[in-house]
Amino acid sequence: MVDALVVLAPLAALMALATAGLLKWAADARGPLRAGTVVFLLMMMVGMLGGAAIYFAHPSATALVEGFWVASALMSVSVVTVFLAFLQEARSSPALGGDGRRPELRSRRPFVLTVIGLVLANELLMGWVFSAAAGTVLRATGGGALGGVDLLAAIVASPWFLFTMAIEMAVTTVLLRDRISAPMFRVLLAQSAIMFLSPTALASANWVALSVYAGSAAMIGLIIYLMEFIYRHRQLDPAFSHYVVALLAIFSAMMAGQFLWLYYGGWPVVFAASIVAEMALFFFAVLRYELFGTGVDRPWQLDPAWALQLLAFVFIAEVFMGALLDLQAEPGVYVGAFFTLPLTGPWTTVLYNATYNGFWFLAGVTASTWFLAMMGVEMGALLYYKFRESRDFENRVRILFTLGSYAAFAVFFPSIYLAAVFPNAPNPVTVPVLGWSMGIGSAQLAASVFGVVVLTYVVTGGLTVAFGRRVICSVFCTAPLMYQGTTIDAMKSFNRTEWPAKKYLGSRFSTVYSVTTGLVLASLALASVASYLDSIGVWSVSILSADPTVFLLSLYFGILWYVMFVTIPYTGNYNCVTMGWCYTGAIAQAFQKVGFFKLKVRDKNVCKACTTLDCAKSCPVGLVDMPGHFRTKGEFRSTKCCGVGNCVGACPYGNLYISDIRHWIRDKIGTRAVPPARARLPMLAPRPGAAGAGNLSTARAAPAVAAPALSPPVGATERAHA
Repeated sequence: MVDALVVLAPLAALMALATAGLLKWAADARGPLRAGTVVFLLMMMVGMLGGAAIYFAHPSATALVEGFWVASALMSVSVVTVFLAFLQEARSSPALGGDGRRPELRSRRPFVLTVIGLVLANELLMGWVFSAAAGTVLRATGGGALGGVDLLAAIVASPWFLFTMAIEMAVTTVLLRDRISAPMFRVLLAQSAIMFLSPTALASANWVALSVYAGSAAMIGLIIYLMEFIYRHRQLDPAFSHYVVALLAIFSAMMAGQFLWLYYGGWPVVFAASIVAEMALFFFAVLRYELFGTGVDRPWQLDPAWALQLLAFVFIAEVFMGALLDLQAEPGVYVGAFFTLPLTGPWTTVLYNATYNGFWFLAGVTASTWFLAMMGVEMGALLYYKFRESRDFENRVRILFTLGSYAAFAVFFPSIYLAAVFPNAPNPVTVPVLGWSMGIGSAQLAASVFGVVVLTYVVTGGLTVAFGRRVICSVFCTAPLMYQGTTIDAMKSFNRTEWPAKKYLGSRFSTVYSVTTGLVLASLALASVASYLDSIGVWSVSILSADPTVFLLSLYFGILWYVMFVTIPYTGNYNCVTMGWCYTGAIAQAFQKVGFFKLKVRDKNVCKACTTLDCAKSCPVGLVDMPGHFRTKGEFRSTKCCGVGNCVGACPYGNLYISDIRHWIRDKIGTRAVPPARARLPMLAPRPGAAGAGNLSTARAAPAVAAPALSPPVGATERAHA
């Protein structure tokens, strides 16, 4: 076996390099002669491997002869393509009466599809032949089409296919680096690395663990890069944008395939199908590299359907990646924990079991440590980029609190700390006790636990009264980490353009908002009463075999939240706040109503003269009536405001600030209540003939006139000249 590997591994590497070179030729082929030569050489490789496959399938002298004839026949046929291409090229020669111009391919698509098909056939045959030569003869496990599918899947999942294909992809990318853009170059290299780190490649527990962790890390890094690139480039090349969505769709299937393979102990069909699809997508991109960068760039913020696909495929990939990490890191907890009900029996039973399995799979994964940690890395990276962009000190501090709160309250305390300190404690998702996260406690509680719940209300409610609902909606909750990163925050533009998001604009509560909030709070109260009566033995009620409060916790935070997150392009950013379906936010809203939090301006005249409306445009919850309140009252107070603070940083004149209990106390004790501006306020344009018009206080004291014009924001003139 070892001796065979010593010979086969270098041979496989050489074939990978040769195929990569042929792919470069194919990418540059514009005439029939070069195209025919590429097809000839690929057909020759397929013929040799096909002949070897016939021999290894039934080793004998007869099979050896049959294999030789098959290889010779394929090579003979391929010679015809070269000969015809040569004749076509020769006709163009002036010596034969031609015009001297080299002929070109009439259409590259058939040629590209032929090359992709031959490369795929070559890799499949090489995977089977090299496996057989190494001592593992792959055969169909059943009869008919299903047996053939299983055989193809086994070949694709083998190291001879995966490693060779990864090398081909990487080398091809490097060879074409001067023909493709830098972003595309990075994406293609990342694809080859992710394919190389396939857990099915080697039957080794160490390799499976390494590939799962390293492959997931590579996938997370690629997603972060793509999301940040999309944010930095608001107008995307159509070919690149389509490629990104198609790639993420394939990655979704790939992670699902890896999860199913690990969960069921070896079922690579879905994984193999995704690998073949990724290979086809990759080679189509490198063979048709001229298609990239030739279209008219279009703003992705005006394409909600594309943004929806982007978020949906990222989320699906993350769910299965999280499930895969759960299985690998904690097999004792998760092996056999998913899909527990059989899909057999009457259709009603099958439907119920399928709903049960799907619900608890999704809710279980999204509540797991590894999924939350992975989401924290991805979305936390985007929030870190937002931190680097922010120039408002208070907002930068809040972002750091948000990052720390997510790490502590979403990952460390509920999972790592609880498991270490209370190893025998039940999973918090299964405990019918609703603290702040649900709003109401339901089951009979021990005195110590009841005290913790009450203390949670006192502390968190008191902080909300003092500093506003941003304590919850912009710091403590998991939502701010995921909503406020660069790319996701940029999707707040959909709040103002898409239905139904734009129906929830402004600080006034619509009838739909009130009804939604009422129904959500009513469901919480009813579930709590049902849970309590259940706990004292009055009745026995469960939903999908779970306590009603546990079911609601899983439904609202484990499933509905992510559904709404994916639908941001239509429901708008921070839809948990704008649409009123989050009961935690509704409770925080009640505390804010009696609290000190508000937005204030230093000078109303600045807002009256402002024409940018940047404060409203930057608001992630769509409080578009904010500027009107600033102009008339000098302040804005809304229980919808979640205190993100984008408006403060967006104001080009540094005229806006957040006022809370700190400023109320300063005002009461007679110290400075209004914080100093980030920059010098702009000078109001002088009224004709007004003395001292250059002084802002003089302009305010002057009689009412038409709204004065503002001078450019501080530094604007210098930036314009620069």
